[in-house]
Amino acid sequence: MTSAQKPIVVVGSINMDLVASTPSIPLAGQTLIGTDFMTTSGGKGANQAVAVARLGYPVYMIGAVGEDVFGQALLDNLKAAGVGIDAVNRVAGPSGVAPIFVASNGENCIVVVPGANGKVTPSIVDKQVDLIRSAGMVLCQLELPPETVSHTLAMCAEAGVPVMLDPAPAADLPEKVWTQVTWFTPNESETDIYVWNSPSPEDAAKRLLRTGLHGVVLKRASEGAYVAVAGGEAKWVRSFRVDAVDTVAAGDCFNGALAVALLEGNDPWTAARFASAAAAISVTRRGAQASMPTRGEVERFLAQRA
Repeated sequence: MTSAQKPIVVVGSINMDLVASTPSIPLAGQTLIGTDFMTTSGGKGANQAVAVARLGYPVYMIGAVGEDVFGQALLDNLKAAGVGIDAVNRVAGPSGVAPIFVASNGENCIVVVPGANGKVTPSIVDKQVDLIRSAGMVLCQLELPPETVSHTLAMCAEAGVPVMLDPAPAADLPEKVWTQVTWFTPNESETDIYVWNSPSPEDAAKRLLRTGLHGVVLKRASEGAYVAVAGGEAKWVRSFRVDAVDTVAAGDCFNGALAVALLEGNDPWTAARFASAAAAISVTRRGAQASMPTRGEVERFLAQRA
């Protein structure tokens, strides 16, 4: 790592996850007896920032937490992980929370309550324009207000800063977004929303690239990732077989690691393999940010599976 490297800047959500372990995901109207409960720092934006920091790459977070008891705990956790928090605002009201049910087979369902994340306005992003312009890449998701995400993408496009957009939770995107985003990283269900009636991931990637995107990484869980670049190659990067115990934040871990590997000069497929290894390690552990691996862990994992 050199001081000349441009940092990653994450503009996104910061939540406290309220995680209940259950035998299965509850159905509507069903009451289950849980087996465990914990609170753990989460939010897609914060998860991705911690994933980057744990890999030893410089990263800064732009977002907001509330003035409740969760707010300080969330800030302390980000700082302890190595994330720059000077651009994280304290706002009136509660922090964002996410009640999560995790089944014994590792599947999960999540309800996100925005709280302070809903108060991250375009003006908050404007105050960090110099930080954004200094970035090697900006990571965005869709847990902040749509106007704030759109404003951030426009700012990055004007400054020539590449953006990785994780379209989660999936939502309608303005037409101009497709030419402002460098890397688009939907999972399987999100891909189905943005590309109707696509017979295959290969076809979906082709259609998405026609919108003006530079690159597409389709995250397909156990299948791996399909990586396609405009005017270039497209091919699969297979996943690693592990015993999953908790898939919460695996996609966030993938995105953070992918951004790191790309900024360190790797080609997209090598970067996706590195990201797949990081995500594979994360699903063998419980918790969102608590599951993020270090660079040493990822490198050893890859060496063992060469």
